Amino acid sequence: MKPLRLFNVPARPVIESVKPEINAGRYPIKRVIGETVHVEATVFADGHDHLAVELLHRDTASQAWTVLPMQPHPKGRNRWVADFTVGNLGRHGYTLRAWVDHFGSWRSGLAKKHEAGQSVTVELLEGAEFARCAAARARGRDRAALVKLARALSGGSRRGLRPALSPELQSLMQAYPDRSLAVTYGRLLEVVVDPVKARFSTWYEFFPRSCMATPGRHGTFKDAERMIPYAAGMGFDVIYLPPIHPVGRAFRKGRNNALVAGPRDPGSPWGIGSPAGGHKAVHPELGTLGDFKHFLATAKHHGIAVALDIAFQCSPDHPYVKDHPDWFKQRPDGSIQYAENPPKKYQDIYPFNFESGDWVGLCRELKSVVVFWAKQGVRVFRVDNPHTKACEFWDWMINDVKRDYPDVVFLAEAFTYPALMFHLAKVGFAQSYTYFSWRTKKAELQHYVEELTQTDVAEYYQPNFWPNTPDILPTHLQRKDPALYKVRYALAATLSSSCGIYGPAYELMDHTPMHKPGEEYAASEKYECKAWNLKDKDSIRPFIAAVNRIRHRNAAFHTTRNVRFVETDNDNVLAYLKTSEGGTNTVLVCVVLNPRRRETARLKLPDEGPWAASRNGIRIKDLMSGKRTVWKGIRHTVSLDPRQNPVAIMRVGG
Repeated sequence: MKPLRLFNVPARPVIESVKPEINAGRYPIKRVIGETVHVEATVFADGHDHLAVELLHRDTASQAWTVLPMQPHPKGRNRWVADFTVGNLGRHGYTLRAWVDHFGSWRSGLAKKHEAGQSVTVELLEGAEFARCAAARARGRDRAALVKLARALSGGSRRGLRPALSPELQSLMQAYPDRSLAVTYGRLLEVVVDPVKARFSTWYEFFPRSCMATPGRHGTFKDAERMIPYAAGMGFDVIYLPPIHPVGRAFRKGRNNALVAGPRDPGSPWGIGSPAGGHKAVHPELGTLGDFKHFLATAKHHGIAVALDIAFQCSPDHPYVKDHPDWFKQRPDGSIQYAENPPKKYQDIYPFNFESGDWVGLCRELKSVVVFWAKQGVRVFRVDNPHTKACEFWDWMINDVKRDYPDVVFLAEAFTYPALMFHLAKVGFAQSYTYFSWRTKKAELQHYVEELTQTDVAEYYQPNFWPNTPDILPTHLQRKDPALYKVRYALAATLSSSCGIYGPAYELMDHTPMHKPGEEYAASEKYECKAWNLKDKDSIRPFIAAVNRIRHRNAAFHTTRNVRFVETDNDNVLAYLKTSEGGTNTVLVCVVLNPRRRETARLKLPDEGPWAASRNGIRIKDLMSGKRTVWKGIRHTVSLDPRQNPVAIMRVGG
């Protein structure tokens, strides 16, 4: 028989089921500056004594804890709750502490005995001892007040009841509690605090080389600067550029992904590296590093951040291939393994081998690429196919970079299975692409958004909804239907607080696939420079600008976690509410999912809300049409004609 293991302190409180807590504290939750962290935990103890529970939090750069009392959950069940707000970039820590509140138990018992007409002489003497002990912990006027209260109770007479049950004694005892037998939760949990752009951002992707002043010529950064006011005019605050580095010649792809490139074919920007340089160089046809920095400054002047593509892969011409062949997978015939996704082959791309014998050197070099561009002023990075690289690398690299650049935001272009997408968020990616591109039906949209917003996923995973990308022309967008394109953008922009489009393909409704079935654009811009007619009369640019303007002006759209779906009797109408933190801004969005005909739906709003509380009704303003009305009660009818406006965005309260 094993000897009995004795404990040092009788730890009576039990702290468990803490939320938010990701993978038993292995990974941090995510917030942005100014956001609230709502903490819950189950705390209980043996017997019937009262408990005191505290939330402790601090910036990890600080040595001092901020201590907040936790309150019993309104629904009971031994749950305790408290909120704190994060104010600085970087990491914050939080944990819980609990102890048996002997004073609280005594005070409750005293009141019950007094109400029952029983003697409380001994209880008052006990109260005097509580006050004396607290006085020893107090200072100044509080100490004197506790000493005075102790004297008032020490006589044991019924005159001591009033001071014993007074708010003054209760307040002082709470200010100087006896924590000598307190239990602290066994884990220090963390919050990564990112800039607001990690939660709320509106992305516009375009290829600088297609911004040529003269058709047929490779565009430059100077040419591309004309796209900055164009994107700003539509309300985008992030411009995302595909890789801007030199493009290799070996196995360069031609138009429409042809295996052989013509002499003037520019190749894929993702085939990175040539004798002109690699990941720290600028493609000579785009300009110089100075030209790029001027582009950055111009974008900043328009209130726009520039996101660079981080694609950790190489063309066969990349200097890394010659200088570090051991960073790539060698095949038995002596060749280097190129990228494949059968039946697709990418002969112009060599993936890195993270199982290389020199994996340390490889990881350090790749981190230096991000640091190089951060030093140039880039603070937003879209990472290409992070799910094909080692997760431990991202965990190390992202968190190491953010120690020096805590305002950096990483977006994961990870179209893969959910567990891996979620894990990438846990290890450091602030945002992620999602399955939104393929979710079209009411039930699947609602189920997917609820998974992202009403489960623990919401604590660490920030979705970024894209209706299209250069790689993805979904089958439902393969017809030139303005109503359909408006619907998909409205959904992306109002369901998620971060969204983006690949333009000008989107607003000009480029809708022709290379093959059917298939989702690759015909005459894909990935393999050629394209001249876009930005003044096309059919462009849905005004609609996109209107939606983005509403996004920016209404705080309810600045977070994703607040989506609340509204019951409708029509599967072709999706309706949902969003309310800002603090409740000052509420919007109701109704979207037609079938853009080919007018749809009418009967809505049932939640039982609680301003529409139910007001006798005279609540003012409603459709922010798209400007129409105002008054709603009374919780049931209302909406009718939307997709040929005029397939979406209604209504501010509750006018």
